[in-house]
Amino acid sequence: MLSYRACMASVLAVNFLSLSVPCAAQDGVGKDSIVIGQSAALTGPGAMIGNGAREGALAYFAEVNRKGGVHGRKIVLESLDDAFNAGKAAANTRSLIAKKNVFALFGYVGGPASIAALAIATEAKMPFVGALNGNDALRDPFNRYAFNVRASFADELVYVIDHLTTVGMSRVAVFHANDAPGRRALATVEQALSKKGLKPIPLPYERNSMVFPQLLPVLAEQDSQAVILVGAPGTAAAFVREAKKVNLNPQFVGLSSIGASELVKELGADAHGVGMMQVVPLPNSATFPIVSEYQKAMAQAGTKNLSHASLEGFIAAKVLVEGLRRAGPRLTRERFIEAMETLTGYDLGGPVVSFSPKNHSSATFVELTVVGKNGAILR
Repeated sequence: MLSYRACMASVLAVNFLSLSVPCAAQDGVGKDSIVIGQSAALTGPGAMIGNGAREGALAYFAEVNRKGGVHGRKIVLESLDDAFNAGKAAANTRSLIAKKNVFALFGYVGGPASIAALAIATEAKMPFVGALNGNDALRDPFNRYAFNVRASFADELVYVIDHLTTVGMSRVAVFHANDAPGRRALATVEQALSKKGLKPIPLPYERNSMVFPQLLPVLAEQDSQAVILVGAPGTAAAFVREAKKVNLNPQFVGLSSIGASELVKELGADAHGVGMMQVVPLPNSATFPIVSEYQKAMAQAGTKNLSHASLEGFIAAKVLVEGLRRAGPRLTRERFIEAMETLTGYDLGGPVVSFSPKNHSSATFVELTVVGKNGAILR
């Protein structure tokens, strides 16, 4: 990578008028800044998750920047709105790479958007860090450009099956999209239940559908004790609402991708009692050092809106910055990837990540929470 001085000298040698060309950020790395790109749902479905993740990341970056940045460079986050749309996320990703000249991609939200962006990032040989999604397609096959800071959906599903069967529930349904990701989730549950001599009750729906008349009779006939919710927040909320209207009240448990705050917003009082899987600790309970650190940074940023999504964004930002630090002052993408692979047993202040040259998806922190009467998320 050319130094800032060498870059400017080459521009002057070619044409004095090209002083207007911004060469202070070759490959996103300038003399005083490192530009990171993000496409996320800032409007539309998933907006609470997207905005939360962005707020948490910005709070951490602000703390780093106040202390002088990373090797003298401030972190700049360029965020574009994809409205939870995979096509828009792909277009944003190309723009971030070609026009914004970002160093790395970070903090994408949702499976389809993240998967579409990762394909583009891989072709560009660009690091793709901290997607807020547990989809297997981001983890298998191994991709040296993808670093997953959160646990996978498979980790969440195995955990929740163990919990449900431990408390005596044997008739477990899976509300899932009738597509490849949804069927993978069902297969994971099938495998986990088979070890206990049980089988799941499939409740497949067409992605983006919001009415489920064909599923409610199945839910009733099978006398399902629990339903695992796999999908987008609005879809999951619509199904819970329809079930409760006809007095079907199994124990609903949503994967972390649904977003606890999003579900409460969608369902209101009907959210009471719904279980929610989480891949980060409770954001309003300083049980872990990372949560205390997060709360202080959010207060410094003037944000009182604490959420699992913003804590996840904060944690992902901390991992990204640690990789930048370890890469040293002569920062390149290859040095960054190699540095990230040295985060073996890296304790974030509770949750731990362990990357290596052969594993970029080792985080396994999961826990089950429940929505209380007033919409509060409780352990």
